[in-house]
Amino acid sequence: MTKANQMWGGHYAAGPEAAFAKINPSIDYDRKLFRQDIAGSVAHCEMLRAQGILTADEAGQITQGLKQIHSEIEAGEFTFKAELEDIHMNIEARLKELLGDVAGKLHTARSRNDQVATDMRLYVRDSLSALDELLQALQTALIDQAEAHADTIMPGFTHLQGAQPVTFGHHLLAYVEMFGRDRARLADARARGNVSPLGSAALAGTSFPIDREATAHALGFTDVTRNSLDAVSDRDFVLEPLAAFSVIAMHLSRLSEELVCWVSPAFGMVKLPEGFTSGSSIMPQKRNPDAAELIRGKTGRITSQFATLLMVMKSLPLAYNKDSQEDKEPYFEAEEQLSLCLQAMTGMIAALTANKNRMRELAAQGYSTATDLADWLVRTLGMPFRDAHHVTGRAVKLAEEKGCMLDALSLEALQSVESRITQDIFDVLSVEASVASRTSYGGTAPDNVRAQVDEARERFL
Repeated sequence: MTKANQMWGGHYAAGPEAAFAKINPSIDYDRKLFRQDIAGSVAHCEMLRAQGILTADEAGQITQGLKQIHSEIEAGEFTFKAELEDIHMNIEARLKELLGDVAGKLHTARSRNDQVATDMRLYVRDSLSALDELLQALQTALIDQAEAHADTIMPGFTHLQGAQPVTFGHHLLAYVEMFGRDRARLADARARGNVSPLGSAALAGTSFPIDREATAHALGFTDVTRNSLDAVSDRDFVLEPLAAFSVIAMHLSRLSEELVCWVSPAFGMVKLPEGFTSGSSIMPQKRNPDAAELIRGKTGRITSQFATLLMVMKSLPLAYNKDSQEDKEPYFEAEEQLSLCLQAMTGMIAALTANKNRMRELAAQGYSTATDLADWLVRTLGMPFRDAHHVTGRAVKLAEEKGCMLDALSLEALQSVESRITQDIFDVLSVEASVASRTSYGGTAPDNVRAQVDEARERFL
């Protein structure tokens, strides 16, 4: 065993065993919380002064000491020590080096339990704001491309089979909606997590006459937690963002999968900027969509962090348990990976180019205007849709037998399927006519897309 622990020396005669000394510290990763930890300590110190628990001179010394420590860490001049376990005790130990015994008065009426909960809430709050900005930047890139391609016709798919022609702008706006919901989820999580646990102490509150509302206000929280047991043991404010990150990553993965398909020669619909692709070590002609593939792959890393913390929390009794220390690495990892993915996707979307001719060619394949023929039969001849569906199916079969598209069938051929069909049918069988006709709200008609672009700019940007 090692020498007596300087933090617990009053009760412990010896230090931790070697294995525990390795598993116990969190300073290697929770040092990221130094700004939040110092901000919380400054607010707590000022509250203690205002409440007469610290003198003005004591509070002034402590605040200046904390500011010096902040500068030392920012400048890379601070020595973090694993034996001090975490960011809180590292800062407190340095404060004692600077001030002597007065430094110990800062910890009056608080515990590391409410301190770390406060730090993490502040960190999560700041990171959610930063991620929201990245999502907005991605939406901007998508909206700009949607506006540029409001008239660009592409195949719309179900089951990855050509279904009906749509516009590329319409397709991109679908992702704008997805990421809009993601931003709403982050905003909800941020609002729910923006409450202060500071003053809950270890688990039962404190006997000192503190002012929790004052520290909450100083730190930008909108409220204080209502129950001290819940305040120190809750990690919903981490789990909820991680769940939202998982959904965002899934949306990014869906878009990545489409980009991977679209750039392949079989589709040939878009070209990605060189800066987000890489070549082959053996095949000089290759340009691989590696950035999109990596985003798709990182979805597993991001979503696994949610599952990790969920498993950590699932069996924890009230109140604080050291297991809760395991909230930070999953969050930091998921946040970092998601941030990278959002930046990469924004770069790809902003600079991709569309192969309009190839898109239109693919849109016309697979009898994609068959539904337009059925709709014409219903609208013009008053035919029940189910009957129109069967008539159209026979027309498609006839086109297959002749090896042509529907709009290449002669009027006589179409009349052999349904005698009442007239020349007007050809007004709806082109892909241009098809997309132009989809004028229902939310539909793919180019004028709709332009209107939705304007609405999306107003809603999201």
